[in-house]
Amino acid sequence: MFDKDLSSLYGVPTKRLKEQVKRNINRFPGDFMFELTMQELKILRSQIATSRWGGPRYLPYVFTEQGVAMLSSVLNSEKAIQVNIAIMRAFVRLKAILSTNKELAHKLDELERKAEKHDVDIQSIFEAIRQLMAPPPENPRRMIGFK
Repeated sequence: MFDKDLSSLYGVPTKRLKEQVKRNINRFPGDFMFELTMQELKILRSQIATSRWGGPRYLPYVFTEQGVAMLSSVLNSEKAIQVNIAIMRAFVRLKAILSTNKELAHKLDELERKAEKHDVDIQSIFEAIRQLMAPPPENPRRMIGFK
C-alpha cells in the first residue's frame, strides 16, 4: 500500500508517517517497505490518472503487509493504536485457524491411510470369494480300469 493511502487510514499526515518511518528505519527492511524509483513512479502514472499538481514532490513509500503491521506500531495516533491491536488479534485468530487446520489435515491423512488398508483387506476378501465361486477344474482324475 502507498504511504499516502496508509496515512489516511491511520489518520496522520503523510509527512508525519514518512517521518516516523525514517526515525525507525531499522524496523522496515526491504521486504516490509521500499521507496519507488522515479522510473516505477512514471510507469504508475501512465497507468493511473495524475493530479493537476503534477503528482507527489517526493517518491512514495510502498508497504507490504508486514510493513503495514510494523507501521501501526510506530505511529502514535489513536487509529494506529486500534489498527495495531486489530492486527495482533487477527494474527492470534489466524494462528488458531492454522492450528485447527493442521489437526484436521493430520486426521484426514490418518483416515486416508486406514481407508487404503481397508481397501486392500476388502480386495483380499473379494478375491477369496471369487476363488470359492469359481467352478471346479474340468479334468477329474480317471482311474484305470473304471468306466
